[in-house]
Amino acid sequence: MRLSTSWMYQQSTSTMLSQQSALAATRNQVSTGRRINVASDDPAGAGQMISLDHILASNTQYTNNINNATTRLSSEQSVLSSVGNVLDSARSMAIQGINGSLASSDRSAMATQLGQLRDQLVQLANASDANGNALFAGTSTNTTPFVKSASGAVAYTGTDVTQMTSAGPGLQIPTSDAGSGLFMAIPSGNGSFTASAGSANAGTLVVGANSVTDPVAWSSASASSGGGYTISFGAGGSWTAANASGSPVLDSAGNPVAGTYQDGGSISFNGMSISMSGTPAPGDTVAVKAGGTQDIFTTLNNMIVALQGSGSAAQLSNTLNRQIESIDNTKSAVTATEVAIGGRMTTLNQQQSVYQNLSVTYQAALSNVRDVDVYTAISNLSSQSVALQASQQVFSQIKSMTLFNYIK
Repeated sequence: MRLSTSWMYQQSTSTMLSQQSALAATRNQVSTGRRINVASDDPAGAGQMISLDHILASNTQYTNNINNATTRLSSEQSVLSSVGNVLDSARSMAIQGINGSLASSDRSAMATQLGQLRDQLVQLANASDANGNALFAGTSTNTTPFVKSASGAVAYTGTDVTQMTSAGPGLQIPTSDAGSGLFMAIPSGNGSFTASAGSANAGTLVVGANSVTDPVAWSSASASSGGGYTISFGAGGSWTAANASGSPVLDSAGNPVAGTYQDGGSISFNGMSISMSGTPAPGDTVAVKAGGTQDIFTTLNNMIVALQGSGSAAQLSNTLNRQIESIDNTKSAVTATEVAIGGRMTTLNQQQSVYQNLSVTYQAALSNVRDVDVYTAISNLSSQSVALQASQQVFSQIKSMTLFNYIK
């Protein structure tokens, strides 16, 4: 078989080009640390890389969402702690204001302090997070949610919608609480009803603590009460009760509910109990109203007006007792929200830990598919370089050979 010179040149050149290409690819792997630099290096592996990159990008986005949500919730929790302190101060002042021995100047000073507490509460309710977004505006984060008028009344301009963040596939976590539920729509009285002494009462009757003692009886009677009752007093503390339409309240036997009140005692019927003190004058009344709400700013304003007014000690005590109930209900709402925030942050922390572990797992999987074994690559680079040099030397010798070499 005869081998032509051109064929040997072609074969040698083809071999060296192939070796140079393999050597270049290995050098690229060593320099980048990656086995797959373009999809053609390993089409199946490149597909796995794309899938793993998408998963890691999604995990990174969820982690960023969790970090932002945690920061915002931490800010809200801090603000609510300050709100609780303001409410505690207002409650203490209300209790002091019930003291009948306070001078007019003392009451005026307390009213001034309450005005300052109200303004501080408005400021806290308008607090923003690290990005300047209002914490308690619902989804209207670029607005000032609470606006105080010249009279001291406060209006809410935010929304009732809770902001959410995506902390994982199908997992939505609230990152805020609308101010309408925290500061505005606060249940009046004990949460079920409000018992208030009549504004025209002439006696010293003061309505104290009240509660639902039998929820079943209360609910059953409320359906036919028309939304409330009026307790009317006669001579010697005798009393009767009428529903909202003015009809007498009847007991289970069909007899009108009635009795005789004594100072420091209580009146109970239809699943509720109302503690009282003082002595009612004939004609004095106590109104029982089911449901109702009152915002905390109105509560503080009512306290201010009562302390600045010239009403009797009984009237002041009755007003402040009702406002204390409102403060307590607001504090309960704030505390419940703080507990809820704690639960959300626990969930976020758990999710963050999950994503940290998953990221390690997916990064390892991505490295296995994409990255090269550097030691093996360096060894291959060395052997491929030697092979190429050998091929070049052989080609150089072949190229210089002629028939004259054999004549010698």
